[in-house]
Amino acid sequence: MPRIQPSSDLRNKYNEISEFCHQYEEPVYITKNGQGDLAVMSIETYEKLVGKYELYKLLDEGVDAAEKGRTVPASEAFDRVFQKLDKHQ
Repeated sequence: MPRIQPSSDLRNKYNEISEFCHQYEEPVYITKNGQGDLAVMSIETYEKLVGKYELYKLLDEGVDAAEKGRTVPASEAFDRVFQKLDKHQ
């Protein structure tokens, strides 16, 4: 069940909200005049969420490329990666 708090709690109970976000790694939903307004979360939770989004985007691009036949054998792909790594060392 999501935790929902009024906007006044951001000012009056900031530490409590911060502790909750860090402990449970989930957002607190903030209301303004009884309506949803913001979602507050820890930086760590936000970075995980953004990382998942970026991973899903890359996976979707890979599926799209495979469907369009834009693929190479795995051995060739790994060779390219290792060549780039060798150049940067």
